[in-house]
Amino acid sequence: MSPKVFIDGEAGTTGLQIADRLRQRADLDLVSIDPARRKDIDERARLMNMADAVILCLPDDAARLGVSLVTSKNTVIIDASTAHRTAAGWTYGFPEMDKGQRAAIQASTRISNPGCYPTGAIALVRPLVMRGLLPATHPVTINAVSGYSGGGKAMIAEFEDADAPNHTSDNFRIYALSQKHKHPPEVMRHCRLANLPMFTPAVGRFAQGMIVEVPLPLWALPGKPKRADLHAALAEAFDGERFVRVVPLAESDALTGLEPEGCNGTNRLELYVFGSDEQARLVARLDNLGKGASGAAIQNLNIALGLDEWTGLEA
Repeated sequence: MSPKVFIDGEAGTTGLQIADRLRQRADLDLVSIDPARRKDIDERARLMNMADAVILCLPDDAARLGVSLVTSKNTVIIDASTAHRTAAGWTYGFPEMDKGQRAAIQASTRISNPGCYPTGAIALVRPLVMRGLLPATHPVTINAVSGYSGGGKAMIAEFEDADAPNHTSDNFRIYALSQKHKHPPEVMRHCRLANLPMFTPAVGRFAQGMIVEVPLPLWALPGKPKRADLHAALAEAFDGERFVRVVPLAESDALTGLEPEGCNGTNRLELYVFGSDEQARLVARLDNLGKGASGAAIQNLNIALGLDEWTGLEA
């Protein structure tokens, strides 16, 4: 019998993408709630507890409520919200983050899906901290831009629906101006930084895709590492990974620019080391709805259920 999977929040942006992908698979049985009963807590609880795995695609408070409804000890919960990304007892669902992360995910019944921005930032920063090239006390800055689908249905309507009350003609917009955002604590914890990184996100007039950038003044770092040292650390950290590609320096040097939509429709995460031996620009490119959301959830689902990790995912 195929494992049963229930998506709580299937009608949302991430939930719809996950559902569309899972419906194409014969090795899983996707269980859906009657749309008329989406707010029926008893029905949600019944479906959750009969499922082998539940994927939560909900706002934080609703996700916490969803977790409380699961009484079955055998049900795996994968939470795509922010609610449990730094919570005790939850396994961080970034399989490539550490050599032991896959085993931890497979052994866990509580898995937190990473944020889209943190996926890029952690991939760039954590290997450097772990290898002593970047001090944990360094004042890290993360500059990033995402497609507007990252803001969910409300932001999609804002950019696409001319009749929406908050319709915008903006082509590019920075936000989180008060430096209060949900992602810095997640990045700080999983990069093992001593302080919150400075996070400067933006949204552009494109639906999907993302660029995450970490600038580093190499002359100011202890040991004064060279650009090749950073690249070697990243290449070693992700050696053999199917979905994470560390772009060779020669290939990076041949580029005159990088647009954010190049990984759309895939579960691929590309890492670049631009710049010089004095000033490096670490850049991650990914699909914010792929490796940054639905693709990551499916990858975690595959691992947690003991299935082929690559099933239903495009590298």
